[in-house]
Amino acid sequence: MRSREYELDFRDRAGRIRTWGIGLLVVATLQWVWCALLLLTPYQVDEEPDDRNPAECESRLLTEYGTANEGLQRGDWCQNERDWPEAVAVLGLSVPVSVVGVALFTSGSVSRRMSAHAEAMRELDELADARNA
Repeated sequence: MRSREYELDFRDRAGRIRTWGIGLLVVATLQWVWCALLLLTPYQVDEEPDDRNPAECESRLLTEYGTANEGLQRGDWCQNERDWPEAVAVLGLSVPVSVVGVALFTSGSVSRRMSAHAEAMRELDELADARNA
């Protein structure tokens, strides 16, 4: 009976590890979505505090006329609002989060599967021993 309790405790721990992995993968997905929003959505910039007519800016990634990339030279305020380093930092932070998430998810899944396999093998051995006796 002790081995059965140990087995159930082992599976519970493996399930918690797997859940942590899923949680970290969700966090990494949210970071990717945030980065996509920063790069793909148009935005507005106030030229002055409480500006009633903010400047319309194209998305950082899909600009046709370079308002987001070359605008400051022409007096355009769009360039300073959404910088590339912020989007790159979000992507950079998502890499270790996803790696740890994948490692935890894989470890938890493999542990549960191996535990179920070991239990199935023990049951098969018991059936074979009962038949031979």
